[in-house]
Order: sequence, then structure tokens, then C-alpha cells
Amino acid sequence: MIARYDVKQVSDIWSEESRLKHLLEVEMALMQAQEELGIIPADTHKAYAQAQIKPDRVLEIEKTTRHDVIAFCTSITEQIPTEQAKYFHYGVTSSDILDTALSLQVRRSMEIVVTSLRSVVTELAKKVEATSDILALGRSHGMAAEPMIFGQKFLSFQAEFERRLHDYEQAMITELTGQISGAVGNYTVVTPELEMKTLQRLKLRVESVSTQVIPRDRIAKIIAIGALIATAIERLAVEIRHLHHSDIAELHEGFTVGQKGSSTMPHKKNPISGENLSGLARILRSHVEVAMENCILWHERDISHSSAERLYLPDHFGILTYSLQRLATTISNLEIHKESVESKVEKHFQTLSSLVLHELIKINNVTRETLYSLVQAASFQSSSLKDFLSKIEAAAKGQGLKVDLSKLNLNEIKAHYKKRFEAVRARFKK
Repeated sequence: MIARYDVKQVSDIWSEESRLKHLLEVEMALMQAQEELGIIPADTHKAYAQAQIKPDRVLEIEKTTRHDVIAFCTSITEQIPTEQAKYFHYGVTSSDILDTALSLQVRRSMEIVVTSLRSVVTELAKKVEATSDILALGRSHGMAAEPMIFGQKFLSFQAEFERRLHDYEQAMITELTGQISGAVGNYTVVTPELEMKTLQRLKLRVESVSTQVIPRDRIAKIIAIGALIATAIERLAVEIRHLHHSDIAELHEGFTVGQKGSSTMPHKKNPISGENLSGLARILRSHVEVAMENCILWHERDISHSSAERLYLPDHFGILTYSLQRLATTISNLEIHKESVESKVEKHFQTLSSLVLHELIKINNVTRETLYSLVQAASFQSSSLKDFLSKIEAAAKGQGLKVDLSKLNLNEIKAHYKKRFEAVRARFKK
């Protein structure tokens, strides 16, 4: 991860020293389980209490062995008396340790992502509350559509992020597994009972059918959910960027003292956070292709997935955490311009056409098409809300139709949409 987007809490999990510590954590759990089952002498693991992780020594040994797990094992056992050292990595294959340790790294990374996701949900909930009394212009196809409560925008995003939070937490339960099954997953030396006891110590589920590796569809599912989170991030970021437009100006990202928006135009306040998050979302979604291709290995296993995972997994969890943390701050610092938001409803008075149409439908016994044409004509010909309603009344009376638009003022309109919004919010909270 480049320093600009580094989240130390995540990158520390994926450092080489940390990777080796996770390998040792699995090996120690294995030894303790073997002791419990009487496979190796009791207290063997205690000889390893002072064993040190030495990344440089591992690299030095690997230059000869050309095998990273053997190099790791040698770097540990050379510190231990032979009597206890001979039981290190007893009966297992490299992938037992590598894949189980990887699940621990992924779990610890996902825990950080979950915390960051919850922060985004919290900030969105605050914005829903803060904007629940603002009448806004809804848009479809980028065009003025119907009025809505501004808070409904944030409620929609909150609902999406809560769905992803649920998905992510479920994946932590169902997709993080370990294995202690030996070469090609056939339990030559180890046993399913030993596997169970080892993984219980690590608080991991047992992989139901390993093939010497934990099937990579599990990681692919986690990455796919991460990509969906990235898509949620970008959907919100794009909305912020659109509402940030100079000719819309319904909100702005926070602008700190001393911040500059342009190297040559001092007046600029650009939506830089939204743009940054949109770009990072593209990187996060690109990881799905790598994760999917890693599912396809030769026979029981190969290691074509290994190099890819060393590169993209640290980046994925780091960028995802960075993006969520930046998004939470961006939401918190948003400046909502209430007057600008509400003025657009009156300016785009034609957006009341649906409300007017259905009021006329309720009290007149004529075809919908007749009334639609009447309202449409008034929409195209009017210059203000007052003029729009006057033209509707005149046209309706001219055709001998009933008309009562007395309640169509902005306060009554806001109350109408506020009532509907609160019903949706109450349903969402259940």
C-alpha cells in the first residue's frame, strides 16, 4: 500500500513480520492440540516460549530452500532443542499453516472494516435526522421529477450500508475457515479430531472439504462483498459530487481553514473527497476478477493464487478501510444548504404535476388521459407556481371539471411528503 492511502492498523496485519507471527500462532495451536491428544509429549510447546520471529533470517534460509514455509520452520526450530524441535510442523503440509493463518489475517482485517462500516452507518443516521425536515427536488434521468424529503437520500444510503454490514458480518461467520488436513487433504498423519481441536483454539470453523488448500471461493465471496461496499461508497460519492455542482449547490464537502481548491482559481471548492472515493472504488471492484480467477487451481492445488493474494489482499482491506474512514469524515463534514435545496421545489413548480393530476382524478369522472393532457399543457406554459395552479384551475373550469387546489402551498406540500417519509423511516427502523 502506498503511504497516501495507508491505514497502519491494517498494513500492520499484512506486514511480513505479522504474517510469520500468524504462522507461528497456528503452529502453536497445533502443538497444543497434539499434546492434548497425546500425539506428542506434554508441554512440548513450552520450549517455544522464547522463540523469536526473524524475517531476515527466514529470507536468508529461503535463498537456499526456495521454499518459504520450510525457511520459516527452520528459523524457529534452530532456536529450539532437538527434542522439542522435531515436533514442530508435525504431520501437516504447508497449506495447512498458510491458509489457516491467512484466515486469521483476513478476520482481523474484516473486524477493522466492520468498525469502519458502522461509523459510516452512524454518520448517515445523523444526516437523516438533520435533513428530515427539508423539502427537496427529487430527480430522475437527471431531470426534476417530484419533491421529496432530503433525508430520504441519506436514508437510502444508510439502508444500503446496513445491508452490506450484515453481509460482511455473516461472511465472517460462514466463510472464514481453517484446515489441518495434510497433503491433498487426505489426513495421512493428522486426523479430523486433531483438526477440530486445533481450530477450536483459533476460533475458526473447520473447512468441510479441503483440497490441501481452503477453496478460494470463500475469499472471493468476501472480496465480492467488499466490491459491493465499494459500489455503495461510490453511489454516495457520486450523489455528493452531483449536488456539489456550482449550478446545483445543495451541499458542499467541508472546506478546512487553509485548504485550497485550485492552483490557479482561488474561488474553487472542489468535491475532492467524492472524486477520490470514486477512483478507489474502481480499484476495489477490480479485485473481484483476481479473487474469482484464484478459485481455479490445478487438481487438488497449485500455488498460482499465492502471489496474487500477497499483492491484492493487503491492498483490498487497506483501501476498503481507508475509503470507509474517509467517507465517514466526509459525511460528518457535509454542509447542507437548506435554502438552496428548498428554493428549487418552488422554482421547478412543474414537479407538482403528479400531485395535481391525482387530486383532479379523485374528484372528476373523466379519463386519466384527459386530465394528464390538461396538467401537462399547464406545466409547459406556466412561469411560476401561482401561474401553474391558475392555469390548471382555468382549464379545468373551462371543461366543466371540478377543481380544488387550495391546499397546494409549499407548507402543505412539505407536510405531505414529510408524513410519507416518516412512514418509510419507521418501517426501516423495525
